[in-house]
Amino acid sequence: MTDRKTELAANLARVEERITAACVAAGRKREEVTLIVVTKTYPASDVRILSELGARHVAENRDQDAAPKAAACADLPLKWHFVGQLQTNKVRSVVGYADFVQSVDRARLVSALSKEAVRAEREVGCLVQVALDAGVSGRGERGGVAPGGIEELADLIAEAPGLRLDGLMTVAPLTGEYAGREQAAFEGLMDLSTDLRRAHPAATMVSAGMSADLEQAVAAGATHVRVGTAVLGVRPRLG
Repeated sequence: MTDRKTELAANLARVEERITAACVAAGRKREEVTLIVVTKTYPASDVRILSELGARHVAENRDQDAAPKAAACADLPLKWHFVGQLQTNKVRSVVGYADFVQSVDRARLVSALSKEAVRAEREVGCLVQVALDAGVSGRGERGGVAPGGIEELADLIAEAPGLRLDGLMTVAPLTGEYAGREQAAFEGLMDLSTDLRRAHPAATMVSAGMSADLEQAVAAGATHVRVGTAVLGVRPRLG
């Protein structure tokens, strides 16, 4: 086993222990929570090692990094999640490899995704990114739509050819009423998910929690956690 594989195996095992313990504490079954490894800034060789170690879901947030990496790993049994803010000029590329786009936050993006999914003859799972810190602009610091905009956007996705409405995603806010209150933020997202599922029963995904706050996300009821640093290590600085 290479040094890197040994390192990643140990990190994955520690994260697995954390998720399992969080599930036990919350009275949930381990299989209710899916681990998505966020591989941004790390090479395709790490993705390949993660696949060998049993990882099945990986996430990226920049198309210019993700597209070549996904192409290099096309032979692996992976599901690719796009989790970054997505510009419409990158949609064609992203639809080429992403099984899920977790950062859908505006109508124009829905239209662009639908057009390219139909063209590529693919079905792309979409999550509405919710900004729990949305101010008067109706948008959050790191993208997302205000809670009041979920219903309209979800309906658009559900009706769009080539797209599938899978649920909601959020990032714990750094500002506003939820700053420093990650579990309260994730519980708020779960309430919004309950509301969404009344109209769209199949939209059961709730993506919340990262390396620092995955326990709070599991406690709140998240179905997917997005973990990068705790698996891959501290990220190199981007130039």
